[in-house]
Amino acid sequence: MRLHSIRLIASAVLALGFVTLAHSQNTLPINAAASVNGYIISNDLVEQGIQAALSQGQKDSPELRKAVLAKMIEISLLSQQADKDGLANSDRANSQLAMIRQNYLADLELSTYMSKNPVSDADVQAEYNREIASLGSQGMIVEYKVSDIAVATEADAQAALARIKKGESFDKVAKSVSLAPNKVQGGAVGWVQAGQTLPQIASVLTTLSKGQVSPAPIQMPQGWYLIKLEDKKSSKPPTFEQAKAAIRNGLMQKKQFEFLSQLRQGATIVVR
Repeated sequence: MRLHSIRLIASAVLALGFVTLAHSQNTLPINAAASVNGYIISNDLVEQGIQAALSQGQKDSPELRKAVLAKMIEISLLSQQADKDGLANSDRANSQLAMIRQNYLADLELSTYMSKNPVSDADVQAEYNREIASLGSQGMIVEYKVSDIAVATEADAQAALARIKKGESFDKVAKSVSLAPNKVQGGAVGWVQAGQTLPQIASVLTTLSKGQVSPAPIQMPQGWYLIKLEDKKSSKPPTFEQAKAAIRNGLMQKKQFEFLSQLRQGATIVVR
């Protein structure tokens, strides 16, 4: 099993408080997968661990299921020992457990919201029709190969832009100052369509020539951006069958973004 999958399983286990005390160390309740010093690991929790592994690309198999249960047994042994060693009530443990619980509840809230507000087949078809209509008379998709630099303030963005104007490569500046995860790739984003980006980005992206950097920093909700158009190409649009999975994913992300925006608007947020 990959390390990331194991960490996901461990996080799920800790978030749910996975063990309950059995009546006897030698008997197992009906819904129990194992008992560790009298503490029960339920079949339901093992299944959640398996689903976490599957979501990371693992293939369901008897070996995977054995590995998930073995990992949960190890976690139970270690957590029991941590209790014995007095680690359970340490500040570090409390802060980490609070974070795991918060992350789990956040994921649960988002998945519950999406189950109550699903993207329908009709929504996907309507979006496909809208995108095809937006291509105009030529009916071609224009794609942009983009790199970006994300920083916290306008001053930081202006400083990065000044370095680029003086001759430093966009790639080098991105690796130096960008706060985005793609900084290690020199800010490379890949191929996107203008409609797949936020309006602030799209309005600038469509005016750039190949190799050009945005002439001024772009203000976004999460910071300030510089973008570079690496390349540009046109292609025929995919059929509905080819596009529907990507469209559904995009509509789901849009719903999630709108839900989070609603929560932000109704919240009191103070940032130092």
